[in-house]
Amino acid sequence: MSDIIDFHLETTTVWSVPERGKWYTHNPKFRGNFAPQIARNIILRYSKEGDTILDPMVGGGTTLIETKLLKRRGIGRDINPEAVQLTIQNLQFEYPGALPQTVEVGDVRDLQGIEDCSIDLILTHPPYLNIIKYSNGKIPRDLSNIGDVDKFCQELDLGIKEFFRVLKEDAYCAILVGDTRKAQHYVPLSYYVLELFLKNGFALKEDIIKVQHHCQSTPYWKSLIEKYNFLMIMHEHMFVFRKPVKGENLKRIRYSMGNSNNL
Repeated sequence: MSDIIDFHLETTTVWSVPERGKWYTHNPKFRGNFAPQIARNIILRYSKEGDTILDPMVGGGTTLIETKLLKRRGIGRDINPEAVQLTIQNLQFEYPGALPQTVEVGDVRDLQGIEDCSIDLILTHPPYLNIIKYSNGKIPRDLSNIGDVDKFCQELDLGIKEFFRVLKEDAYCAILVGDTRKAQHYVPLSYYVLELFLKNGFALKEDIIKVQHHCQSTPYWKSLIEKYNFLMIMHEHMFVFRKPVKGENLKRIRYSMGNSNNL
């Protein structure tokens, strides 16, 4: 097991992680997973030891590996049984003081078995439409098999409603999401997702720009830049939302023009 090195707690809204952490069972070969430095930053800033953290689209298990290392309880769900088995495999290590991690097949749109207002932090990384088809079309309800933006948002909206249900009041939900292109035009998927969260009652705590590095498709798209005259998308958004306390007056977070208060 590798020691945890080259980690620092981020203090700005731009995060750049050129080299992914390789400690314990983290593996960059799972395409599309986020760097453990990203998960560690979110978990340290928005939860405490003993808390329960949910990743309802667990993928290769990055969130739960960090949850285990940071002495939080973890719940992982994924509609793809292969992802569940991979996460279970990646959690097979010993760590002093580690709390239980529970991983099972489940649908983000129906978090059955998870009680209302029982989760201290949600941290997840959904597919970006069907850019990467994690189940190769074998699971029709898998979000990574949906290429239509409207349909994708309709399905994810059901999941966001579940996030609001299971999250404790005044607790946080962090989601990493990126954009794409279709017909040579920019598709702002991240902003559609932002709108869904706000519509469902969440308040936006942070919009973090995460710089992308070492994308597998970069060489291909570089070869087309001059031909089609476009800019490569090299960033993602880590949105951090807060579930307001019941009856909270949210007008206080809607500043008027000219108010530059950061707090």
